[in-house]
Amino acid sequence: MPGCIYINGREYPAYDRGPGLTIATNVSSGKNAKGEFTGQRVGRDQDKIDGLQWSFLDAATWSAILKEFEEFVVTVKFPDMKNNAWKTERMYPGNRTAKIWETGPDGLPTMYKECKVNLIDCGEMK
Repeated sequence: MPGCIYINGREYPAYDRGPGLTIATNVSSGKNAKGEFTGQRVGRDQDKIDGLQWSFLDAATWSAILKEFEEFVVTVKFPDMKNNAWKTERMYPGNRTAKIWETGPDGLPTMYKECKVNLIDCGEMK
């Protein structure tokens, strides 16, 4: 079942199935000349929500989501796949895209399709 997402404390509609959830672990270095791993973990694991998409959104809802990113960094509450619980992180958006689906008499969009955004963890230590 598709879930909802919270941006800056506001609940937004259920997104499509299948946004990619990534947990990235940063390391200090790679491998030595023998091919042995020599690095150490740096900081904490970081999350990425890749391909967060809504098939259709009315223009007002898509505009509201986009306006959340005016300050660039936002607080996002999303499903944490590691703990199967809600998680809240400060994140920033990647590209935001959509296709115009319907327009009103004034020529402005009233409905968008394939509304997409990627959200990337800021990596701040708590």
